[in-house]
Amino acid sequence: MDAQQHGAIPGALVDRFGRVARDLRVSLTDRCTLRCSYCMPPEGLDWLPTEQTLTDAEVSRLCRIGVERLGIRTIRFTGGEPLLRRGLESIVAEAASLRTDQGVTPELALTTNGLGLARRAQALADAGLTRVNVSLDTPDAEHYARITHRDRLPDVLAGIAAAQRAGLTPVKVNAVLLRGVNDTDAPALLDFCLDAGVQLRFIEQMPIGPLEAWRRGRLITADDILALLGRTHRLSPAPVDDPHAPARLWHVNGDPARTVGIIASVSAPFCEACDRTRLTADGQLRSCLFSTGETDLRGPLRAGADDAALARAWQDAMWAKPAAHGLDSAEFATPSRTMSRIGG
Repeated sequence: MDAQQHGAIPGALVDRFGRVARDLRVSLTDRCTLRCSYCMPPEGLDWLPTEQTLTDAEVSRLCRIGVERLGIRTIRFTGGEPLLRRGLESIVAEAASLRTDQGVTPELALTTNGLGLARRAQALADAGLTRVNVSLDTPDAEHYARITHRDRLPDVLAGIAAAQRAGLTPVKVNAVLLRGVNDTDAPALLDFCLDAGVQLRFIEQMPIGPLEAWRRGRLITADDILALLGRTHRLSPAPVDDPHAPARLWHVNGDPARTVGIIASVSAPFCEACDRTRLTADGQLRSCLFSTGETDLRGPLRAGADDAALARAWQDAMWAKPAAHGLDSAEFATPSRTMSRIGG
């Protein structure tokens, strides 16, 4: 049976466990300008052929269906590296013209590695982008180059500063710690972010890169991160304001205005509060980041399906969303794609 036959709320992305997806993650490309060791091999991957990637108009149409028919309230553009998408500003502007079920513009965010952001931050803000998350795993240039296989740390820092000037705030920094590579940099990265006025989020490394890049026994967990930061900073738990937010926040040195977040996707999954739905660059729906299957929207879209049919397919895909990804279990099944091909 499909979502409507099961009595799901019409016009909403409801699953069998009562969760409602309000947050849409849209991957605009599988290509990237970096080669982060936890994401892809140094030589890169075989990129999607252009004809398989959704066009700007197709992306905008699916965003419109999500917002106007299915209750989406937040759209995050991801990749790969979304700044490689030439039509990014026009896609953002189209999304900014939409109105949610609450009668307001959807919140529009961008996850980026920061390369090229310095040149485009103001144009993106003018188009209607709300805020950005920038990937930065270390403030140490040598360690940065080791992780990303690119010597581009100054460009990332320039992008962060440009985003702040453009009003894309709060700027958030996403960081992944690798044992023996940048784990000891954690306190310095926190100090950098506090001084720069950006919000730091540490994310446990997930098995969505090269197979050899992830080992459960080498995982730096949330408890490990707290221990690393606790050597130089005093942390205390902050109140939970948003039950759907993946990051658990901590006050730094007793100051409620200075926080650090930890996203414990592996050691403490938050699946029961997940409100996300994902669209890959080639038009596949994923109900979970760690899905082993997908639902094709590109095919029906290009075959002439109307908005109602696409919305029903979307609802049915989300109705089948599993209760949990099982990442904290030894029986966890590796996702069918790497992160760069799914979208962050």
